[in-house]
Amino acid sequence: MKKYVLDLVVKENTCLHEQYALLKLSSHAPFPEMLPGQFAEIRVDGSPTTFLRRPISIHYVDREKNEIWFLIQLVGDGTRRLGKAQVGDVINVIMPLGNGFTLPEEPLEDLLLVGGGVGTAPLLYLGEQLFKRGSKPSFLLGAKSSKDLLQLEQFALYGDVYITTEDGSLGERGYVTQHSILNNANFKKIYVCGPKPMMLSMAKYAKSHSIDCEVSLENTMACGVGACLCCVENTVEGHVCVCKEGPVFNINKLLWQI
Repeated sequence: MKKYVLDLVVKENTCLHEQYALLKLSSHAPFPEMLPGQFAEIRVDGSPTTFLRRPISIHYVDREKNEIWFLIQLVGDGTRRLGKAQVGDVINVIMPLGNGFTLPEEPLEDLLLVGGGVGTAPLLYLGEQLFKRGSKPSFLLGAKSSKDLLQLEQFALYGDVYITTEDGSLGERGYVTQHSILNNANFKKIYVCGPKPMMLSMAKYAKSHSIDCEVSLENTMACGVGACLCCVENTVEGHVCVCKEGPVFNINKLLWQI
């Protein structure tokens, strides 16, 4: 898929949480085709300590408004600078990068989308695209507490939403990997993004129930084009760059102990 270097204009920058901002960018021309699970490399201007672009998942694409959304976790100087972007600012973006999730050729029910923390970011666009194609996704979202759960109403537009919180303040207490919905082993496919221990656990669950499963890895992706070798992952096909061959992989291609 062709990559584009675009100067995008900030249409909105909303603080969703003390650690998260929702950045909405627009362009004078229609956006190119983008797949759920792909990402962008965003240049950070105005930060003297940030030299490399920041890899950010494509959170959502609003074709009617010609907007692309990025859910930014504010963890360092670069992302905090993006969190302070003002309406009208111009941000340089390279996208779409990587390979996305596999969409079913025919509509399917019993699709489970599992996200933890900022790992929920690529699942909104994925859920919308599945819904648009006639499939029936369900979302299983986890966080430390209720205040850490973001955009639940937005997810609910495309499917049922199930929740876990570590403190039990909303949904079931515990981790997403412990939710009672997993007692139902009739899922046709599972899509996962989040902390690696969570993805490992969900991969183990999927494999034990013979369920097709894809995970979106969060290896450090400095360049986005497979040149810097920062994001190498060992697979059944050898060592590959996650930014180029992923970030989405079928679990059968990963050498995980599952």
